[in-house]
Amino acid sequence: MLKRLSTIAVGFVCAANASADDFVVKDIRLEGLMRVSPASVYAQLPINNGEQVNDDKISQAIRALFKTGNFEDVSIAKENDVLIIQLVERPAIATIKIDGNKAIDTDTLMKALKDAGLTEGEVLKRATLDHIKGELERQYFSQGRYDASITVTNTPKPRNRVAVDIKIDEGNSAKIKAINIVGNQAFSEKDLLDFFQLKTTHFTSFFKNDDKYAKEKLAGDLESLRSYYLDRGYINFTINSNQVTLSPDKKNVFIDISISEGDKYNFGTSKILGDLVVPEDDLKKLLLVKTGSTYSQQLVTATTKLMRHRLGTDGYLFAEINPIPEIDDTTKTVNLNFYVNPAKKTYVRRINFKGNVKTDDHVLRREMRQFEGALVSTDKIDLSKLRLQRLGFFKDVNVETPKVANTPDQVDVNVTVEEQPSGTLTASLGYSQGAGMIFSLGVSQNNFLGTGNRVSVNLNRSDTSDSYNLAFLDPYFTLDGISRGYNIYYKKTKFDSLNVSRYVTDSKGASLTFGYPIDETKSISLALGFDQTDITTGTLASQLVQNFVKSEGNTINSYTGSVSWNYSTLNRGVFADRGASQRVGLDFAMPGSDVSYLKLSYSGQVYFPLSDDVSLRLRTDLGYGDNLPFYKHFFAGGYGSVRGYRDNTLGPRSPAYAGDPDPEVVGGNILVENSAELVVPTPFARENRQLRTVFFVDSGMVYFGNEDPYNFDLTNLRYSAGVSIAWLTAIGPLSFSLSRPLNKQPEDETQTFQFTIGQPF
Repeated sequence: MLKRLSTIAVGFVCAANASADDFVVKDIRLEGLMRVSPASVYAQLPINNGEQVNDDKISQAIRALFKTGNFEDVSIAKENDVLIIQLVERPAIATIKIDGNKAIDTDTLMKALKDAGLTEGEVLKRATLDHIKGELERQYFSQGRYDASITVTNTPKPRNRVAVDIKIDEGNSAKIKAINIVGNQAFSEKDLLDFFQLKTTHFTSFFKNDDKYAKEKLAGDLESLRSYYLDRGYINFTINSNQVTLSPDKKNVFIDISISEGDKYNFGTSKILGDLVVPEDDLKKLLLVKTGSTYSQQLVTATTKLMRHRLGTDGYLFAEINPIPEIDDTTKTVNLNFYVNPAKKTYVRRINFKGNVKTDDHVLRREMRQFEGALVSTDKIDLSKLRLQRLGFFKDVNVETPKVANTPDQVDVNVTVEEQPSGTLTASLGYSQGAGMIFSLGVSQNNFLGTGNRVSVNLNRSDTSDSYNLAFLDPYFTLDGISRGYNIYYKKTKFDSLNVSRYVTDSKGASLTFGYPIDETKSISLALGFDQTDITTGTLASQLVQNFVKSEGNTINSYTGSVSWNYSTLNRGVFADRGASQRVGLDFAMPGSDVSYLKLSYSGQVYFPLSDDVSLRLRTDLGYGDNLPFYKHFFAGGYGSVRGYRDNTLGPRSPAYAGDPDPEVVGGNILVENSAELVVPTPFARENRQLRTVFFVDSGMVYFGNEDPYNFDLTNLRYSAGVSIAWLTAIGPLSFSLSRPLNKQPEDETQTFQFTIGQPF
């Protein structure tokens, strides 16, 4: 006989038959399970075999099973001494599919649902569908899309599962009709709204989308408003309220912000207190706050960071600097007490590298100035990061110093890099306006096989030259950073195609180079080599070339030497935007050579950061030669020189014969080039470090210091201006520029559009 003891539907409990007698359970049988395991049900039951039960015990069991959230219905019956539990499971979510979303990506919406406990595999409760709809609407409302609509449906699937389909009509973002600030007296509303991300609708809003309301952007603007006042002396500034009002049609938003400025304060005295484990004078030098100057929270924060960095240099990586203000309302001054808590000295347990798929660990490790087992030093960590960036192998370098678990004085240094192209390993085909078609076959790698060595084995042919070159440089020939390099080359140059004299030079030779680091930013390079140059003149070779061949012959053997001094504080090896670099070099022919010459050159550049992503670059290239053979002359014009003028067309000219109407450019012994470049984010690719956009002004000229009318005269400099874009691709750099000469002379040859593509590097 089956006797019903109790039945419970969702949200309702029915008591068991009041006349039921207590009995001892000899067995428990579960019915209706499909997805939920019997073990999990038994684990939740407050009844066991052999236990005496009554109505209260049965009710407790039913409540316990409902509490799990897995069941739509639970009923318990008795058959002899067997307890039969009949269960109706709630369906599980098999899939969640979202359609119609564009403004917010699917991953973001899925994460929001997951944070709300709504994921595939979870039990679908009756309130779940409404919960899903509410959560997604909240996401869209925070983006200002108040007319967004969400439709959620569920389709039954086998094995008591359902597929949840979400259809989204995102609607349109509400536009900001007005932003009003109430309570401002020291600054105009226009000045305060200038730095807001949110704007009222204006003529470029369709492009910038800055008139679309978003809750996160408003929060950021309010914080910026607070910082604006705190950095200008208003230490008691408060935002009383901010109210966002929606128009009845949900298309326009009105933002009202109420503020209290308070009085303006100046800095008073500053003291450094606490446990001074470094000399107090060292910390005082870092005080950016000056007595009598306007109070600025930004300066207080910057001072705190500098002091923390200074303590970190001595191993106190987790030092705390707490600036405690003492506000004097009578004198309107703020006295500051900087309390120093150095904490314990910290040591480095391990240095770990991540992201270097191609580059060997030892290539990164040898650039590290922070060592394992040593006291941690913020200066050494920063320098290590900078040296890795200067290699040019990595698009990005990030360094973190997490604490080692269960140790109070140890950290790991985790270095994460993102590799970028540093050469080519395959054939390439390209074109340059200066050199025509270029075919290159071989290896050109600044990070050969991840070893950090620079290897170039190239066979290049173009309209202007044929060259075969083998070059190798080991930047760590010795452990202390002395480099050694070899170079063997053969080059046949057709200078008539390069807009210089109508002749051909065939050069072959070899050189050996050593580099010695002076310190972290300076080095010296020395090179010795041999060069043989064969000259073949055409029928229209210039008089300068003809005279040289008559005097020196067609074959010139030279024992070459060079010495250079190099300096660099650039923050990256490719596309730097901070720091400076300089190079001074002297090339000369040694005794025993067929010619004797000296060639002095200088190249320098410096970046001035104007903001986080905008910088000004100034470049200067100077050169002077004494008794230079014509094929060692300086030339100017073209990409990398003075853009807007054809390659190698600026400077002295020499006729092929008396009355030559088109004298050839033959270069000179004095070079002057300058450039000013404004480096800005590339439109539509602001975060791409492999793209660079530059607005520039170039100037330059080549002179013959001992021949009229080509004597050195800065008034003869040529100028140009324009825009340039460079793109670092897997096969090499692609660069092009649009430029306009500013003071073109009748004999000048100009070129508005210039580019190179597929050149090995």
